[in-house]
Amino acid sequence: MSDKPAEKLKLVDAAASSDPYDLEQLRVDPSTMEGTHVKKLLTTVPVRKPNKQEFVRVHPGVQYRETQAFIELKDDRETFAVDLRAVPELREECFFATLYTTITRGGVLFLWPVKVPSADGKILEWHSSAAMAAQHAMKAWVRVRANVALGAYEISESTSPNLPEPGFPEETPFRDLYRIAFNNTKIIRSLDHPVVRRLRGGE
Repeated sequence: MSDKPAEKLKLVDAAASSDPYDLEQLRVDPSTMEGTHVKKLLTTVPVRKPNKQEFVRVHPGVQYRETQAFIELKDDRETFAVDLRAVPELREECFFATLYTTITRGGVLFLWPVKVPSADGKILEWHSSAAMAAQHAMKAWVRVRANVALGAYEISESTSPNLPEPGFPEETPFRDLYRIAFNNTKIIRSLDHPVVRRLRGGE
């Protein structure tokens, strides 16, 4: 008979299986989720200053910073590393800075170039206040803002007790971060580099 309970159950199951909104069909068994995890790859590391609206932290490890020579194209907002052993002629074009591994509250990693005193020993408040901000950011979340009237950077520390510790990618050494940030096109090792030609009016 068609009224048998078993046959009714089959009809109900068939109706349920044909329902495109059947939650039983759409529900995922946790055991099938193994192996679906993904790892976010670090493919871009900007070289820049913190902007005035973001709180940042700086990696405290000495192995996550480096002092080098750089050339900045202000119009393009790009920074190039310079190998002065290969091109000592560019020394006057360069500034010297310490690259600090820095991270924002949103987890954006970047290298922050903080200028060091020039060879003549002259210390500018812009440089010293930026260095002070980087040191302070090793222990607390800080915001760095330029104050033109003061001629220096102002440092504000977050007073929120609930901010988490920064999520630096400890498995990625500084050398790899540097390689991502500069790659081969942003390291000047020859006077034929497009940046050098541009600075000398060749382009």
